[in-house]
Formats: sequence, C-alpha cells, structure tokens
Amino acid sequence: MQFNNVCLESIGAIIPDEIWNSEKIETDLAPLYSRLKLPEGRLALMSGIDERRVWSRGTMPSGPSVQSANAAIDAVGIDRQEIGCLIHASVCRDFLEPATASRVHHELGLPHDCWVYDVSNACLGVMNGAVQIAMMIESGAIRAGIVVGTENSRPLLEQTISRLNADSSLTRKSVKPAFASLTIGSGSCAWLLVHRDLSSSNKQTPSSTLIETAVAEARTEFNDLCRSDQDSAGSGMQPLMDTDSERLMAEGIATGVAGLERLLSESGLSRGDFDRTVCHQVGSRHRVEMLKAMGFSIENDSATFAKLGNTGSVALPLTLAAAAARGELVAGNQVAMLGIGSGINSVMLSAKWGQTSISGNLADLDAQ
Repeated sequence: MQFNNVCLESIGAIIPDEIWNSEKIETDLAPLYSRLKLPEGRLALMSGIDERRVWSRGTMPSGPSVQSANAAIDAVGIDRQEIGCLIHASVCRDFLEPATASRVHHELGLPHDCWVYDVSNACLGVMNGAVQIAMMIESGAIRAGIVVGTENSRPLLEQTISRLNADSSLTRKSVKPAFASLTIGSGSCAWLLVHRDLSSSNKQTPSSTLIETAVAEARTEFNDLCRSDQDSAGSGMQPLMDTDSERLMAEGIATGVAGLERLLSESGLSRGDFDRTVCHQVGSRHRVEMLKAMGFSIENDSATFAKLGNTGSVALPLTLAAAAARGELVAGNQVAMLGIGSGINSVMLSAKWGQTSISGNLADLDAQ
C-alpha cells in the first residue's frame, strides 16, 4: 500500500507520573518468591525492564486519550473542523459500548461529520488506525484524522500479583506464562495525520514527515499464544493474561521477518536504506533476536521498554515520539516502523522523517 499525500503532522504523548520498578513488583510478590525460592532481580534480568508506569486507580482510557489528542492538535494549531476521522485504538477502553472514541470525540470538540469509532488489534491497534486514516486521506475522503490510544496496565498488574500470591499450586514451571503480564506498562499516544497540502510545514518548506508504505502480514494460526481472559471491559476491569512467551517470541519474530520482506518489496527499499528502526517494545531479549533476524543494527534502533515496559498498542508510537524528542530521528531519515502483535499479526510502515511536532510530557522519561 503506497501513499503520496499523507503526513504525520504531530504526535501527542502522555505518560503517567506513578512509577513501579521491577523491585517493587517483586516485593509485592514476596509470598510467591519465598515459596518458590525465586531469586530477586529475576524480573528485570529476564525482561530488561526496570520500570513501568501506571495511571492512578480509577483512570478511564478516554481521559489520557483526550490529553494526548489535544496535545497533538494544539502542537500544530490545526482547525479542528478539518479533522474528519477519530479512531480510538488501544486494547483498553472505557466500556463494551459505546465506543471509547465517542467520549474522546466529544471532549475534543471535533465536527459532527467526523468518522468516530474504535479499532482493536492487540499491540497493533494504533498502527492499524493510522493506516485506515492514511487510506481515507489518500482517497480524498478526509483531509485530516487522528488515531489515539491509552493503555492502562494497573488492573492487569494488580490482578496478576494477587493471583500469583494466592495460588499455592503454582510451580516454577507453571508460573512462567504469567510473567509477561508483569512487564506491561501504561501510556497514551495520539498521531495526527493530514494531507500534505494541509501540513503546516508545507507553508514554509516541503519538509513534512511522509508516510510512504504500509504492509500487513498475518500468521493467525498462532492466535492462541497470548490471550487475555474474556472481555472484561465494564465488568470490574480485572483482566488476566496467559502467554507462551518462548513460542510467541519465536513465531512473532518469524512473522516480523516475513512482514519486513513484504515492506522491502512494496517500498522498493533495501535494509541499508533505513537510517532508523522503531519496533514494538517487548524486552531486551526480544529486541536483540528480532533485529538480528531482520538484519538490522541495534545501534540504529530506538527503544523505551527499559523505562516504560510493554505499553501495548502505544508502545511503538510512543517510542517513535521518544526517538524524535531525543534527536535520534532527524529530517531526511528513512524510518522503518516494525509492528508485531499477538494474533499473530504484523503491520509495518516506512516513512521519510521531516517536521513532526512532539508534544506532551514524554520529556519526563529522560529527566530522571
């Protein structure tokens, strides 16, 4: 899928203030660790994740989503009446119905003829939403659109810790599927995409970030490798997740490699043409193995998992914003956005980096 007129105009990124480091989680798991004689430091050592953030208790996804979407819009001063689509695309949502996008749309003051709906695809939701908006812009149906998501890890972390401490039947082997849940973090991110004729940077110089190519790769025979319980939105929000981490990593990497080959073929680019990669954020081992399999250098890859954990659908979008804020992305860079999510699905984008405004509180990530 090729695009000629789609710009990533701005990114709004909001992260919670409350930090849970891996030591705190292991302290909370003291009954389990003591009974199974698990070594302290195991969680950070296995994942490479030192910290993750959590929203305050009772936070609904729409709240931070409104913040991050407002940050993206206000950063460039676009007329809100120009925004023709609002997609809320995280795993977490306020209710089974209505769409979380409905409240976000209302709070943002977007026009009545705007397309408003939710998209869900595990860790790929925001990427999928961005592609849908890009297609609408390219077709001429709309001039601008915003995709936003907020992941709230607090209920999953609290429920997982409670269950692990209470289940006396767990062994060192049987506890493994639950450890992936302890790597999950919280965050919110919004991408504002516009037609290049509407881009504020084009009013001065033609330096917008251009979304160029999008591809999808589906290996859904592996849909059982990472599953939550049944949909609990609106039912106490006490989720659990069961993950075959080893197989998920192996098959996810294989899916990603196939997706990359498709991206290279569709874009006409080679691996050497990419100046920067941004991948889904899982952990240190996954990152090393994935980049090795794809033939990319870790030195040219941007990461945030050490301080944010795995933030689901906003992990790659937040990391893209962090890379830009840190100066790891500069105008003219060819960027590969390599999304992989349980299911197993992959969505990948290529872009030519230019003038994309980054707004929100992401600077707090590197200020500590």
